[in-house]
Amino acid sequence: MKKIEAIIKPFKLDEVKEALSAIGVQGMTVTEVKGFGRQKGHTEIYRGSEYTVEFLPKIKVEIVLADTLIAQAVEAIVKAAKTGKIGDGKVFVLPIDDIVRIRTDEKGEAAV
Repeated sequence: MKKIEAIIKPFKLDEVKEALSAIGVQGMTVTEVKGFGRQKGHTEIYRGSEYTVEFLPKIKVEIVLADTLIAQAVEAIVKAAKTGKIGDGKVFVLPIDDIVRIRTDEKGEAAV
């Protein structure tokens, strides 16, 4: 089992959710986050004053899947989230040692 963490632009969330649903992903956790990468934020003007926005709003999508679905899920996320512009985000794939469903005590892939 592996965990996918994807940092994407907020307006791409619905497309990513639909793409993952289409390949059979049944659940995900979504969090509003802020951060910056290579672009290091940007400048904006508010009431005539210029200021720097260092932390840009992003969405973090987390899903845990069986190893057999990982490549499909990563491809679906990248395809749905890509705009071709700076700040599109990143996808991280991490190993998961074990899972326990609290309600039923199921373990491993059965708990996903």
